Amino acid sequence: MIRILFVCLGNICRSPSAEGVMRDLVSRAGLAHKIEIDSAGTGAWHIGEPPDARAVKAAAARGLDLSGQRARQISAADFGAFDYILAMDRKNLEVLKRMRPRPQKKTAALHLFLVNANTGQHDVPDPYYGDAADFDIMLDLIEAAAHAFLLRLVAEGGLAFKPEFR
Repeated sequence: MIRILFVCLGNICRSPSAEGVMRDLVSRAGLAHKIEIDSAGTGAWHIGEPPDARAVKAAAARGLDLSGQRARQISAADFGAFDYILAMDRKNLEVLKRMRPRPQKKTAALHLFLVNANTGQHDVPDPYYGDAADFDIMLDLIEAAAHAFLLRLVAEGGLAFKPEFR
């Protein structure tokens, strides 16, 4: 089982959207039994809350359901429980690097999520203070990076997806 954790600041916009996109891709690829996906925030402001209504609406327009998700804060245990922790931006990546427990036998690989896609950007912009268009831009970037990351996992991990998956 490959375990992936997406992380943003409050776990109500970017990381739950990435969780939803990746969960859908993994399901369509026939790999749900091989890849587990979750999301968290570095901050504690929204613990227990559903994703931002604008994120839910933008995702729903693309056929994705985020309604069952609830925000949580990343914990020290997550660094040992996940194989990959993917930060939505450089600020959260730096927070994660400082939070990572040391020493630890097994620790998740920490990466910027967008390095998996050839977008020319490092950070998934936080749409929280923006409008609906900002949530669409966020989802475009997340979809590109999620698809690229899944293809990387398939190539590196010897996973095979359904032939009809693209």
